[in-house]
Amino acid sequence: MLSRRLFSCAAAICTAALISSTPAAAQTVWDLSTVWPEGNFHTENAKKFAEEVGKATNGAVKINVKAGGQLGFKGPEHLRSVRDGLVPMADILSYQQIGDEPLLGMESVPFLVGNPDELKVLHKHIRPIYEKIASEKHNQKVLYMVPWPTQYLHLKVKADNLEALKATKVRVPDKGASDMLTAIGMAPVLIPWGETVPALASGAVSGVSTSSVSGVDGKFWEFLKYIYTTNHIWGSQMVTVNLDAWKKLTPDQQRAIEGLAKKMEPDFWAVSQKADSDSLARLKQGGMEVVQIPDAMMKDLRTRTSGILADFLKRTPGAEGPMKAYLAEMKR
Repeated sequence: MLSRRLFSCAAAICTAALISSTPAAAQTVWDLSTVWPEGNFHTENAKKFAEEVGKATNGAVKINVKAGGQLGFKGPEHLRSVRDGLVPMADILSYQQIGDEPLLGMESVPFLVGNPDELKVLHKHIRPIYEKIASEKHNQKVLYMVPWPTQYLHLKVKADNLEALKATKVRVPDKGASDMLTAIGMAPVLIPWGETVPALASGAVSGVSTSSVSGVDGKFWEFLKYIYTTNHIWGSQMVTVNLDAWKKLTPDQQRAIEGLAKKMEPDFWAVSQKADSDSLARLKQGGMEVVQIPDAMMKDLRTRTSGILADFLKRTPGAEGPMKAYLAEMKR
């Protein structure tokens, strides 16, 4: 009788241990790498998405957002890092990946897009290409895409013509922006975001091509004085997941996550636009001045950079179809 009781107790203990360990064993945990700091709106978007994924999957899928580059991956490394499974997820700046995939530079052709509404039209034509590239060539799935606000030139000096800015050293994030500033007559320096503030502090550069949001992240008012409304290029963050990791989820989990991404993306776009206006206000509060570019100067900017689109299409023939479709819809 005693042995039966001992056996029953032992069986009960084993069963309880098995039940208690099952949720932990079944849970999928993914790290999401991003170079942007905790307070950046893209990071906050990713955290909201991660929270909703946890709810939608009843805790079966947990996403840990690792901000500020804490996993050691630089921005231009994210596409290949997810591709190779070094990290299961990342928030990837599309045009920083052109070394691995030139077609992801389509948004960064200067003066192609004038406002967020035009950007939505461009995305209608280029997003299927981006998703196909990610899936078929880089072993990952695009969950959602969110643009940065419009780009500005943040500089130390005020000028109303391009000659006054000649040879000014300006940090740029990618080759597209570098080509643009070279055509203008400035001196671009290709530097990842994480090295930008030290470059400003050391005097290695005296200006930055980036959004107002990044300007706040970098506290540009400590180094620079003027914000030029060039509105020259656009770029989007793509949150992707490694396909090998994705395929380990159940079909219900996949549908839930895809549905969330589709539902939340428009709200994330709205956050981006608000982030621009809020960040401009913060930069001005810090002492910076917004410079409205004179018509003659803007015309000169567009004239000097007009050949970049043709050169881009020559280098990346796969971009010609979506680009022409976009320009036709814009009646250009």
